[in-house]
Amino acid sequence: MEPDVVEIAPPLFPSGSRTRKPRKAGIPEVIDVEHYEFRNGGLVSNNNNANLVDKKNKGKSIQDGSFYDHLADEEVVMSTTHPWGFPSSSSKRSRRSSSRPFNRDASASSSRPRAAVEVVVSSAQANFLRDFKRFDTVDNFSQHHYASQGNASKQHSRTWVKKVQADWKILENDLPEAISVRACESRMDLMRAVIVGAEGTPYHDGVFFFDIHFPDTYPSVPPMVHYHSGGLRINPNLYNCGKVCLSLLGTWNGNAREQWLPQESTMLQLLVSIQALILNQKPYFNEPAYGRTKGTPSGEAHSKFYSENVYVLSLRTMVYSMRKPPKHFEEFVRSHYFERAHDIVKASNAYIDGAPVGSIVKGGVQDIEESSESGSMKFRTEVATFMKTVVEELVKLGVKELDDKLKPPPNAESSNKSNCKRSRSSR
Repeated sequence: MEPDVVEIAPPLFPSGSRTRKPRKAGIPEVIDVEHYEFRNGGLVSNNNNANLVDKKNKGKSIQDGSFYDHLADEEVVMSTTHPWGFPSSSSKRSRRSSSRPFNRDASASSSRPRAAVEVVVSSAQANFLRDFKRFDTVDNFSQHHYASQGNASKQHSRTWVKKVQADWKILENDLPEAISVRACESRMDLMRAVIVGAEGTPYHDGVFFFDIHFPDTYPSVPPMVHYHSGGLRINPNLYNCGKVCLSLLGTWNGNAREQWLPQESTMLQLLVSIQALILNQKPYFNEPAYGRTKGTPSGEAHSKFYSENVYVLSLRTMVYSMRKPPKHFEEFVRSHYFERAHDIVKASNAYIDGAPVGSIVKGGVQDIEESSESGSMKFRTEVATFMKTVVEELVKLGVKELDDKLKPPPNAESSNKSNCKRSRSSR
């Protein structure tokens, strides 16, 4: 999947120069998943002004240039309760060091009325996540899976120490946004990592934890990695016992370049491999026996049902993590799910309506192949049923206004009628 194109909006206030005209540009409006239902092989907008099947522009931003047309002549007002650009009839101007509001240069003034522009103040959880270091050290790891493999007084070779310190430095400088790591100062052989599931996959919005141990013969041999499964098998490469099956770890046979190379391989390479090769869009094909069926009708059908089951297990993993967050990541887990709560509910509602699993990206529905089918009735019902438990845990974190937003299980009769229409239209 190609990355989204990010458009940079023009300055909110034009220059005071009389010779320069303010630029007019549109601000993208994200197509919210709440406004869609899966119907007859396409996504149907519930907008009263555009109740049409959009097969060409599904998931693409809609440009509306009217937002900035009047903004240049507006007065800026600060608010902590309403999002940027959405006025409130009851908003009040916040106090500043000066009693007068900020105004643009008088040379660019206009007779048009001024309107308030309001800004959201980040939550404590958002601030925590913003300041959370991707790599840091901690004092101890008493609850680590490999804690019994050694002790703080154990002496290691110079080669071992040099390699582990080099891994620390690489992780400190180059970790991607979705991966965070904690290393132990008193036990350099121990490390813990968390990977946030990528959008567009059945793992989106979830957090997945791994305990890492550097054996005495490291780097001649690869690290040992244990997955915090909670007893759930969410991937062919991640066993419910915690085993991680990967060529780089020597737990699966691969060609020479896929295996651990003492002079080249790093912990960063290992973590990124887990993120990209294991927690991917179609995990069913991670199983070597099934990989050859990729692209065939039978293989894709099995992949679809496997991914549906993975998402339900991912919801269960969310609950497991919220109830029992790993040490040194307790506040990270709480803040992560507090901030993602509404996105999780929106995505699950879209799945309950029939959107294919993995079709949800942040704020909307991504492009879907015209041949894509809606989610199975079993999947939609399971999501609607278990999301009640997920919402209960999110409410315990302090998230509000979730109960009313969660959709009920789908009606089997109406779904069958929709499927019949889809079948007739495809003949």
